[in-house]
Amino acid sequence: MQLNNSVTEFILLGLTQDPFWKKIVFVSMFFFYLGTLLGNLLIIITIKTSQTLQSPMYFFLFYLSLSDTCFSTSIAPRMIVDALSKTDTISFSECMIQVFTSHFFGCLEIFILILMAVDRYVAICKPLHYMTIMSHRLCGVLVAVAWVGSCVHSLAQIFLALSLPFCGPNVIDHYFCDLQPLLKLACSDTYVVNLLLVSNSGAICTLSFVMLMFSYVIILHSLRNHSAEGRKKALSTCISHIIVVVLFFGPCIFIYTRPATTFPMDKMIAVFYTLGTPLLNPLIYTLRNAEVKSAMRKLWSKKLISDDSTNLKF
Repeated sequence: MQLNNSVTEFILLGLTQDPFWKKIVFVSMFFFYLGTLLGNLLIIITIKTSQTLQSPMYFFLFYLSLSDTCFSTSIAPRMIVDALSKTDTISFSECMIQVFTSHFFGCLEIFILILMAVDRYVAICKPLHYMTIMSHRLCGVLVAVAWVGSCVHSLAQIFLALSLPFCGPNVIDHYFCDLQPLLKLACSDTYVVNLLLVSNSGAICTLSFVMLMFSYVIILHSLRNHSAEGRKKALSTCISHIIVVVLFFGPCIFIYTRPATTFPMDKMIAVFYTLGTPLLNPLIYTLRNAEVKSAMRKLWSKKLISDDSTNLKF
């Protein structure tokens, strides 16, 4: 593993170098990130405090919102700060940390989406055995396996990043550190590393997407045997999940399953899955889920009653 690099820091070019557009980026990304935090934290608090959202689906939704929050946080704050800076430098160690955290929480989101598909399959195709199969203990074990798998994936990414020798150029044409833009700066042949990158990140994205879409095809096909009301409820839940899967995996597959070539649109596509999807997930799951909306209204009502009681005491 190559650790003795002459490069000690990198320069991030961000989305743009134009002062006017950098201000636009700052404002838009600030509200994107704020919306992501508020939306996902609201789901996390609602699931944790609600007695009606204790099923495995909401157990996994809790971890999806947590991974969305952490995934966005690993990238957005620095991007927002850099939009106001004249020189957007990041140290070598900070860059490696960003590679690890972004891939860890991004991979965790992929695994949680798979678990949510498994949960919907059991709930719809094996309804009589649902609570027996999807026990609280099994759900906890599956989430733990997802965390371990994400850690293994991220360590592999770090190993690949540290194996690259950087001996001169240090300008990253991106708004965060990732292996694809780092490959362009390496002063050695990166064919093998790029092959490993595609077989790691690319394979995880593609295989997971195929598995998820196949599982939802099976689920939708099995809905023929359900009542009209049951079909409507299950279809609403599945459509929400499918929308999230397509929005997240589409850009990921485009970025990580091709040779080490970059296109002008890469950065905007990366914005979509690093900042856009974590923002949209809470909207998709709350707007299409009556139980979550009802639990949020109850939580808000309790807060208002608590505030009124406090004011009356004074």
